[in-house]
Amino acid sequence: MPIDYISRTRELYSPLPPYRWTDNRDAPVPWTPLTKPLSDCRVALVASGGIHLDTQPPFHFKDDTSIRIIPTSAETSRVRIAHFGYPTSDAEKDPNCVFPLDVLREMVKDGTIKELAPDAVTCMGGIYSQRRVEEELIPPVVDKIKQQNVDLCYLVPA
Repeated sequence: MPIDYISRTRELYSPLPPYRWTDNRDAPVPWTPLTKPLSDCRVALVASGGIHLDTQPPFHFKDDTSIRIIPTSAETSRVRIAHFGYPTSDAEKDPNCVFPLDVLREMVKDGTIKELAPDAVTCMGGIYSQRRVEEELIPPVVDKIKQQNVDLCYLVPA
């Protein structure tokens, strides 16, 4: 069943001042086209569905701007979900719906992509403060992606 995200956000954050939605419809899209075939690309996975490994602490639900680094060699059976913004039961049964690690591995096997970056980056997508997202969350995500010398970053929102 679809989630009415705006109503859900207003409900969850009702004790706080009204949420000011960001309007960036007139901002230019920072698009960078690929310069080589997808089959020659190293791909990074970034997901905001509250994904963590069984050995890592789960995300807490209030404005958690931390990240988790998940080796792309990790077994999918070790993936856990901690997120308040969507029903996680399907993701708990099959993490690939919010963290498509097995799917990307298959894409490597069949030659669709050359390789996966050694580490995926995950975070909690339900953060109230745009400022904190920009100042606290995004810089370490970008740093980790840059360290892995990737050609393409696959962003999976939850």
